[in-house]
Amino acid sequence: MVSEMDLKLIKMIESHYWVKKEGIGQRVLFNGRTFYNKFERVDAPLTRSVIAQHLKGEITVAHSLINDRDKVENIVIDYNGRNTERFWHRAQLLLREEGFMNFTAYNSRTPGRLHLYIHKGHTTLQEAYQLGKMLSMKLSQKMPTEWRMFPNQELPREFNILAIPYEVYAKERGASWVRHM
Repeated sequence: MVSEMDLKLIKMIESHYWVKKEGIGQRVLFNGRTFYNKFERVDAPLTRSVIAQHLKGEITVAHSLINDRDKVENIVIDYNGRNTERFWHRAQLLLREEGFMNFTAYNSRTPGRLHLYIHKGHTTLQEAYQLGKMLSMKLSQKMPTEWRMFPNQELPREFNILAIPYEVYAKERGASWVRHM
């Protein structure tokens, strides 16, 4: 199970959260496409008790990636492929090469699915879109595309959310890896 300290690394927006509801969801039209939103926004603070309910499996809670000032703290790669070890290895090499020093991969409830949070800090939404596209393009040169980047401008704003992770897969902090080169 993920510790509270590991969740602090994400710097989640805690002013509100999203709860998954049963059924088909609310219909959303966006850029000529139809989406069905199974998550409902709750305008209450994201507390430890809500997170504890999520980790126990009683409810499914998601957090927003974009704050109300159009700033992003994390760029996230949502990997849903067959080879998590290979993906983690390729992704960490690429991120180091691009100058990103702080990133953490978390397991989700689905086996083989990773959420790779790149801790960027106060980034404008447009810059986050551009960085996400660039990282995805460079990663797709090395392996088949089995991921989605967040934030994603091809999705409605209320779909730029991610379920709170369940456990840490691996993390990278600072330049401690340089001594091994």
